[in-house]
Amino acid sequence: MKTINRFAAAATAALFVSPVLAVDVEWRVPTSVPDGSPFFENFLERFADNAEVMTEGRVDIKPFGAGVIVPALQVYEAVKEGTVQAGHSTPSYLVNQDPINAIFAGFPGGMGPQAYINWIYEGGGQDRLQELRAREGLHSLIVGIGSTEIFAHSNVPINGPEDLDGLKYRTSGPWAEVMRDYYNAVPTVVPPGDTYTLLQRKGVDAVEWATPSSNQPEGFHEAARYIIVPGVHQPTFLWEVVVREETWEKVPDDLKPLIEAAAKLTTYEGLSSFYHQDLQAMEEFRSGRNEVISLDEDFVEELAENGRAWIAERAEEENDAGAPEMASILEEYRAYQQRWNAQKDYLITD
Repeated sequence: MKTINRFAAAATAALFVSPVLAVDVEWRVPTSVPDGSPFFENFLERFADNAEVMTEGRVDIKPFGAGVIVPALQVYEAVKEGTVQAGHSTPSYLVNQDPINAIFAGFPGGMGPQAYINWIYEGGGQDRLQELRAREGLHSLIVGIGSTEIFAHSNVPINGPEDLDGLKYRTSGPWAEVMRDYYNAVPTVVPPGDTYTLLQRKGVDAVEWATPSSNQPEGFHEAARYIIVPGVHQPTFLWEVVVREETWEKVPDDLKPLIEAAAKLTTYEGLSSFYHQDLQAMEEFRSGRNEVISLDEDFVEELAENGRAWIAERAEEENDAGAPEMASILEEYRAYQQRWNAQKDYLITD
């Protein structure tokens, strides 16, 4: 009986020593993808869970799928206008508004996931993105860096540049520009949720969306016979949660570093999860009804060179127009990529 009483007393004391903390931060966060998609679960929901755990429940992030609060492609605008406290999206959807976003969206000929995540966190990339968003009145929390995407799920085979001429291709960001300017393709941008129907009904010849494991639940492999790899068009990509500066400033100072840490943890966990899930998805694709076409190395390098040429041209145009920042950031990006490539002979990646 005395032992039981001692345990009861200890439990009662613990309630006073470790009280339940009240919620200090509560954000509604819409995203550009449907509820339940891999980006929703692997990045946004994971971030919400990590933030809750690391702040002991003082931060409550409520994710909302595309279209529930704001349209899929208007997340950044909704945050700027104060419609929501924060939003989850990718710089890829901002390239047409400002090409500087292409550096952070990922582009053909750019760094792959391993080099890119190191540039972001160790080489100054995160700081440059933060400076860019601050001028827009936003605070950026990087919550996702992804693995390489699939080049295309296609109703027609793609083997070389001649197959891209006139190709009706659902895509977005820098790749849409390269396809149109260098290969006479016909890029079409639609919200993620409309992509499957467009492919199934042959409204386009091909679509690119994301990584193998992200594409798999969308059913693209069921709608089209051909799967084209590697994803030279999108070696990696970035997703962020953006918060209005006024909203971020109201966050208690002791919580800010914890939210930042939760975001960084989410990024590393999310990339690891993508690698593993993508491996399983590609194994299933190769064993199923689809024909997987691997582009030859010369064509892949041609695509990469044209991607690098495209972004260099945009940076030069911006510089000539009196906006030198894109050229400055691209120079830093390229320098890190060159440093990585110069030493990659020591690195085992298989």
